[in-house]
Amino acid sequence: MATADLDAPALTGIRRLSALDTVRARIALAIELGLLKPGERLPPNGDIAQALGVAEITVRRALECLAEDGLIERRRGRGGGTLVAEHPPAERVREVGAYRESAAEVRELIDHRLVLESGLVQLVARRRPDVERLRALVARMDTATGWAEFHELDAEFHLTVAAPGPPAAVRQYEAVLTELYRFYLPYPLQKLRESNHEHAKLVKALSSGNRDAATRITRDHVGDLHRTMFVGLA
Repeated sequence: MATADLDAPALTGIRRLSALDTVRARIALAIELGLLKPGERLPPNGDIAQALGVAEITVRRALECLAEDGLIERRRGRGGGTLVAEHPPAERVREVGAYRESAAEVRELIDHRLVLESGLVQLVARRRPDVERLRALVARMDTATGWAEFHELDAEFHLTVAAPGPPAAVRQYEAVLTELYRFYLPYPLQKLRESNHEHAKLVKALSSGNRDAATRITRDHVGDLHRTMFVGLA
């Protein structure tokens, strides 16, 4: 579904950026906020590309630029790879400002997701959700090796939860989720695993048909994005 269908303000801040600059900005902002720590190894380019929704060549070029900016280091040989610089300079990537400028739109997207997801869960709890698939996704997120892998599984989890809902509502929810994921930043795996504990609680509530508990868990899980997304960390 096109963004114009969402009845929300245009996300002009990031829409003016090229795909390459969005990757640079997202990784740079994660470094500035301390979500990516000095010395931390980045996932393979292909994993980053899939998680951020861009081509692998775009990631390669973005990382080359970030290395020139001094935010990351490219090391060869055993134990090498792409790592966050030990002393990354601050405010080197000006495109980060486009994300900060979009804070109001991000908050509105979070609220939009909260309304849709809470309503869908109310219905889904009585419509035989695919609990076994949800449990399998929770288990895979518990063993994910990095933020890129976790992000893909997280998206699949939430769409699986919503799937039994009314098709029109599910399509609108998927469009909002897609827009919100455009602002996704790399997060520490420990924090992501904490969010997965909430996924497990939601699956338990859905498996027992406890609509009130499932709705409460969803409301807390999504509402907490106001604190845990970059708009709450800045």
